[in-house]
Amino acid sequence: AMDPQQRVFLECAWEALEQAGYAPGSSDQTIGIYGGASISLYLLNNIIYDNHVYAGHMTSSRESAVFGGNVPESLTTRVAYRLNLTGPAVHLSSACSTSLVAVHSACQSLLNGECEMALAGGVSYLGSQTQGYLYEEGLVLSPDGHCRSFDAQGKGTLWGNGVGLVVLKLLEDAIADGDYIHAVIRGSAVNNDGNLKVSHSAPSVDGQARAIYQAQDIADIDPATITYIETHGTGT
Repeated sequence: AMDPQQRVFLECAWEALEQAGYAPGSSDQTIGIYGGASISLYLLNNIIYDNHVYAGHMTSSRESAVFGGNVPESLTTRVAYRLNLTGPAVHLSSACSTSLVAVHSACQSLLNGECEMALAGGVSYLGSQTQGYLYEEGLVLSPDGHCRSFDAQGKGTLWGNGVGLVVLKLLEDAIADGDYIHAVIRGSAVNNDGNLKVSHSAPSVDGQARAIYQAQDIADIDPATITYIETHGTGT
């Protein structure tokens, strides 16, 4: 009855805490969870029983299980329940930026003292990676099944499946606790383009530049000291 996205997100949350050196469910620190998922295609494609599709009302334990296993709000609260996390459990969604916005929100929660540790990430499982698709001019899917990011020949992207979470703590706390530190987040920022762009789903150069400037300002660093840039590009 459960959307596979919720299952793999729970598994990844367990593994992330385990790799960070904390036994899930037994830490005495207040742990929060921030994350998001794609639409539940599992619900749309597979949850049909007794030759009926039930919607709107939960009239049986089966329907209750289906509802709880597929509504997005259950994604993070399920992790909090199963792993005994007592910090904020927040499901959020901002389309393609969901996972990074989750990380930003988790950082703010740590800075505000709402939790001592936080899990943040996202999951998207849209089905089989082996089936094809029909190309249509003007849409985001590639005409030849290849994604060429930042390439003059880029003509589209492909759908993919994935899940990822990180464990976050204040740097001073991580050092004091002897944690293995993979990276330090110096600053983060979130904004939106408004309508100054070519379409609803397109990015804006000005909007991206503002977000980068805000993050650099919060991090209090000289932009000239940045030697590596990682970014999102789908070849569209």
